Amino acid sequence: MKAIFFAPIIFFGIAFIFSMLGMGGSQLYIPLLFWLGMDFKSEAIPLGMLLNVVNSSSAAFTYGRAKLIEWKTALFFGIFMIIFAPLGTWANISLPTKPVILIFALFTASAAGLMLSDWRPKTGPISARGKIVLGMGGGSILGFFAGLIGRGGGSFVVPLLYIAGLEPRLAAATSALVVTFSGTSSFLSHIFTAAHPDWTIWLLCVGAVFLGSQLGSRLMARRLKSRSIKPIFGIVLLGISALLIIKDVLLG
Repeated sequence: MKAIFFAPIIFFGIAFIFSMLGMGGSQLYIPLLFWLGMDFKSEAIPLGMLLNVVNSSSAAFTYGRAKLIEWKTALFFGIFMIIFAPLGTWANISLPTKPVILIFALFTASAAGLMLSDWRPKTGPISARGKIVLGMGGGSILGFFAGLIGRGGGSFVVPLLYIAGLEPRLAAATSALVVTFSGTSSFLSHIFTAAHPDWTIWLLCVGAVFLGSQLGSRLMARRLKSRSIKPIFGIVLLGISALLIIKDVLLG
């Protein structure tokens, strides 16, 4: 049996965990698909971004029904990420990428430290105006840098929302919708250019990710409290920051 047929089993577990954290999972889907034998540009990236959208949109639907999404923040975040991501992609040609990745990796690690500690950077709900400003400003900045370093942005959106004062459950739920916006834009840009789908594998992976994301998001929405999510959140963010530093800074 080809190694690639193990992908749906692995991706079910990734989707289960990442859907609880408001992240699409493309930072793991894409390298794993490549290591399992897919061509990086024509197969791994398009399928990885599709799975990213399936995971985040499925989770966002569940969180929306559970009224966990800060809609004003999410919509402005998503719109401005879509607008500014192409500028980041264009800037990739002339700006040094490694220092930027290192900065974001350290930012993510710092957010993980906050998650694993009992200290909250802010208390109280964000005002209506604050949600709009956060969405526009955060979406513009993170959209630019997500385009610059080729990421969907979920691992950066969640820490920023948490630092801005949202409790972990609301931060994860809101991020799921934001990642759906940015991931869809990225997927469409790849599917109409260099993608060569193997429909059997694609459908198996999509089905596994959808099922994993539904189970994970429902568990988070109905049973898990913010106190339970924080350690999972922190550990995963530390892993992502380490992956960014090792793969994209030291070895890239």
